Amino acid sequence: MACEFSGIVRDAFRSRGHDAVSCDLLDSEAPGPHRQCEVLGILEEPWDLMIAHPPCTYLAISGARWFRQRRREQELALDFVQELLDAPIPRIALENPVSVISTRIRKPDQIIHPWQFGHPETKATCLWLKGLPALRPTEVVEGRATRVHHCPPGPERWKHRSRTYQGIAAAMAAQWGTE
Repeated sequence: MACEFSGIVRDAFRSRGHDAVSCDLLDSEAPGPHRQCEVLGILEEPWDLMIAHPPCTYLAISGARWFRQRRREQELALDFVQELLDAPIPRIALENPVSVISTRIRKPDQIIHPWQFGHPETKATCLWLKGLPALRPTEVVEGRATRVHHCPPGPERWKHRSRTYQGIAAAMAAQWGTE
């Protein structure tokens, strides 16, 4: 799991018997196999699946008002996304919110929400897929709140907003772990 500090997706795959490892510049929040390093340095290893969660700071359209001031950072972020998508790994899922990836690299293969996977919230999450099918909803629920959008300001806000929902991670492991 590239750019995953939470261990949520890694642990969903591990709970189904897969030899999953997370990788991030940050240490993992949860115990488990984790490589604290730059993911680009390990892409050549023999991985069969990568689920990548690149930082959205310079990509998400929610920050569009700052795009003009951060052109260089955005170009570097897009280069990073392209390197992840081009990795020599047969099955890749790259997730990010609605972002400039859609116009600068390619449109997402799918847009999902937590409410399709057992969580009563909205949070449009785009998936760019290579060698993987679209995720099938597992538990559509009512009560669609925008909890993530309304996280209070603070130094940890980005972490709370970037964590993958457990239901989505479980669906990834169940549906993509058997491919």
